[in-house]
Amino acid sequence: MSVFKKMLVMAIIAITVSCQKSNEDIIFTENDIAVIPKPAKLLLNKGAFQFDENTKFILAAASQEELTSVLIDKFKNVSGWDLDVLEQTPKENYVQFIIDENLDDEAYKLNVNSNRVLITSKGDAGFIYGIETLRQLLPVAIESSNSVSGTDWFIPNLTIEDQPRYKYRGLMLDVSRHFFEIEYLKKTIDRLAMLKMNVLHLHLVDDQGWRIEIKKYPKLTEVGAWRVDQEDKHWDGRYTTSADEKGTYGGFYTQDELKDLVAYAATKNIEIIPEIEMPAHVSSAIAAYPELSCHEKPIGVPSGGVWPITDIYCAGKENTFEFLENVLEEVMEIFPSKYIHVGGDEATKTNWKKCPDCNKRMRSENLENVEELQSYFIKRMESFINSKGKRLIGWDEILEGGIAPEATVMSWRGTKGGLEAAKQGHDVIMTPGSHCYFDHYQGPQNEEPLAWGGYTPLSKVYTFDPVVEGMTAAEAKHVLGGQANLWSEQIKTTSHSEYMIFPRLAALSETLWSTKESRNWEDFSTRIVTMFGRYDYLNINYAKSAYLVMEDVKIDMDTKKVTLALNNEFTDADIRYTLNDAKLTDAAVKYTEPLIINESTEVHASLFKNDVPVGVPFNTTIKFHKAVGKKVTFKEIYDDRYQGEGEFGMVNTLRATKNYTDGHWQAWLGKDMEAVVDLGEATSIKEVVVGTLENQGPGIYFPTAVKVSVSKDGKNYTEVGVEKRAFAKNPSFDLKEFKVSFEEQSVRYVKVFAKNLSKTPEGGKVWLFVDEIIIN
Repeated sequence: MSVFKKMLVMAIIAITVSCQKSNEDIIFTENDIAVIPKPAKLLLNKGAFQFDENTKFILAAASQEELTSVLIDKFKNVSGWDLDVLEQTPKENYVQFIIDENLDDEAYKLNVNSNRVLITSKGDAGFIYGIETLRQLLPVAIESSNSVSGTDWFIPNLTIEDQPRYKYRGLMLDVSRHFFEIEYLKKTIDRLAMLKMNVLHLHLVDDQGWRIEIKKYPKLTEVGAWRVDQEDKHWDGRYTTSADEKGTYGGFYTQDELKDLVAYAATKNIEIIPEIEMPAHVSSAIAAYPELSCHEKPIGVPSGGVWPITDIYCAGKENTFEFLENVLEEVMEIFPSKYIHVGGDEATKTNWKKCPDCNKRMRSENLENVEELQSYFIKRMESFINSKGKRLIGWDEILEGGIAPEATVMSWRGTKGGLEAAKQGHDVIMTPGSHCYFDHYQGPQNEEPLAWGGYTPLSKVYTFDPVVEGMTAAEAKHVLGGQANLWSEQIKTTSHSEYMIFPRLAALSETLWSTKESRNWEDFSTRIVTMFGRYDYLNINYAKSAYLVMEDVKIDMDTKKVTLALNNEFTDADIRYTLNDAKLTDAAVKYTEPLIINESTEVHASLFKNDVPVGVPFNTTIKFHKAVGKKVTFKEIYDDRYQGEGEFGMVNTLRATKNYTDGHWQAWLGKDMEAVVDLGEATSIKEVVVGTLENQGPGIYFPTAVKVSVSKDGKNYTEVGVEKRAFAKNPSFDLKEFKVSFEEQSVRYVKVFAKNLSKTPEGGKVWLFVDEIIIN
């Protein structure tokens, strides 16, 4: 067992008592209760209820037996018990479901004393959530798939009255950019239920893949579900495929698979909402049926990023609407959800402006521009969806040109679209990129797996609130709730998907379920550690990014002293550090104030829990080299957009990260870098190191060569070495130090030349990023 897991076991799960001690004498404290999301009302009483091999489950209806399987199966795993489900209530040692029609749909009451457990609810939703709360009241070892010894299965005597703050609590999985099997979707449903979330939004259609079987249009999956495999390249660095190239990368769900998934989700009180994009993000459909576009030209299914998105459905042709209505007919047969999501975002309408059919449509419908044509498109599809007893959801772009009358707006470009929709009387689901986009980084970029960009740590997610400042009470009533979105451009595996979802989904679940007044970051950050223990047993690859120590480093160029501040997401975090060769042990120094560093120093730090370091250790080296603070002259000055720290940006000891917007990089667009460092006097040197970055998506490439020349007088230079690197496809973000070593010699001037790749494989200009010139 790892040190981290041992610490969790010691700190969280152990409520083991003597056989001679009465259940009524057992004392739990509020610190022992780590339920997420936090219940609305909880009253803790003295004593405990103990599950054992004789515990019975008493149901309000025979159909509810499946609901108890969450706990019964777990006790089977950890203890080998076959717990019974009975019709008659015994005298003691039972869990009973009681129906109360006066409760709200998802509300439940939990009453525990030493003899029995009562779960009261209006229906299955509340019983599901009551069971999930019981599960989280038990020691974390209940999540084990193997036998567990030495644990007594006690829960505290208490009374809980609980219900959600918002009725819509969702997660969107993008299965188009990268395809995930049904088994993973079912695991995700289980985990949503554990956190009392109730919506799984499946992004089934996008440019890069059509993922749902439509029997009337078989080419949608024969062609549209497969793309040319370019996974070795950056998402935005992939070539445009042609229609005659055969796709081999992808997949799709059959209708039977999806019907089974919907039925499974229903047992967890989870509604699956399908998203069938329109009018944009549909290159996969147009690759299958080119006649759906304005130009009707065959295209290939894109293997990567598409921008601008001009291959969109033609709004002027009747066959477009016939196609979409036929598709949605089959979709609605699979998904009984109240909503159909139609996307509606990021449509570049260049082709509509030129298309005779679209122009004819605008004239016949008295539409002034293509924005109003998109509004016509969405309103027409909404009318069809409404005729089938469903409601339309779209991204906030559907507000442009006039919104469909009954549409629900999903606000992703901040909360402005949601606020505007609520003002117009429309229902709103808030999912702003700032707090709800789980494809963003959640820790220091250098320590994290590849993400789309942005920074949305656990603590920021916890500050999310769907009702925004400036809303009236009437407008706030239109806010149905919120949703996390995991776009999968960079998410290729289920393990990576889990890492991006957890634990941030736990934070979001509490913002959507619990009362605003009850939420407290310090309290949550204690309870989430217990949840980490559950994730360990469940083999969920959750991120420990919240444990990571981060730095804020500055240098005073007058004194040549570096100030290094350390911080962490947790309130009053116990951060300890060591310097140079000292190991991170419990004897490490407690961090209390910024470190002042004036010589080359290695700094090691970690968050500590119970005197044990947790998470990935922080390591950095402040390198005081011979060029620090020296004058640097450039042949071509760096780009105004990436100036780093300016005059001393190349010689200030401050190293940049994989985040090219971190303020430490200096960059050149389509140009080589040539810099001369004046050491001020003759100085003995033998090595030059140049720090660089590669992120091929936005056009940042490593130099193809770094050459170093030296001079005593600043006029006559002698080349002393070069390191070359040929261009290579790179789907990741990487840092590289180019090192040029040579025979030690005394010089004053050092010329560093970094060769720009000049053009990307697609012909665009290349960025060259440099953070430091180190001279040793």
